[in-house]
Amino acid sequence: MMQAEEIMTRNVITIRGSATVADAVKLMKDKRLRGLIVEPRHEQDPYGMVTETDIIYKVAAFGLDPKTVRVYEIMVKPCVVINPELGVEYVARLFAQTHIRRAPVVQGKTLMGIVSVGDILFKSDFVENPKRLFIEDEIEIAREDARTICISRGATSPECAAAWDMAEKLQSEATHQHQRVEKKEQNSLLSYCEDNPNALECRIYDD
Repeated sequence: MMQAEEIMTRNVITIRGSATVADAVKLMKDKRLRGLIVEPRHEQDPYGMVTETDIIYKVAAFGLDPKTVRVYEIMVKPCVVINPELGVEYVARLFAQTHIRRAPVVQGKTLMGIVSVGDILFKSDFVENPKRLFIEDEIEIAREDARTICISRGATSPECAAAWDMAEKLQSEATHQHQRVEKKEQNSLLSYCEDNPNALECRIYDD
């Protein structure tokens, strides 16, 4: 499974939250970007993200002046961040759960790059080498996704509730799968013992 650090863009363009939206638009036009990572104000401050949709939906749609609106007024913060060692399939699932298209790749407090849906599509090997997640892995990722979503969107947000619903649904599916496997194994053993009553494995049924 490829990891986020293998497909991410390492040359990251950032912007300060105090910059104007006009500054952000110019930077995005010059660099042909659809989103910018907003720099933390201090060591404990999280990263933020401002995207083209933030600018269109929150500034242009209301006729606000981009030269007076500041980035910090429209950005998403804290934003979803990606561990560099996270598998591509997990990144794709996190994007699907949070309805985002890009996220900074952060290790500790260090910004390492940015990964987008385009990176997953064009740089990863999910077409040539798809990896189906084990149900236990899916549950763990779903729980981690839910924690991340609830931090970024709010504990009472619909997205937070939906994320935990997904985790619970996977847990219920895993329980059902385990019950089916156990029942199948028991039926297989009973069938074997009917044909081989003297087998050592079948003596537990002698009583």
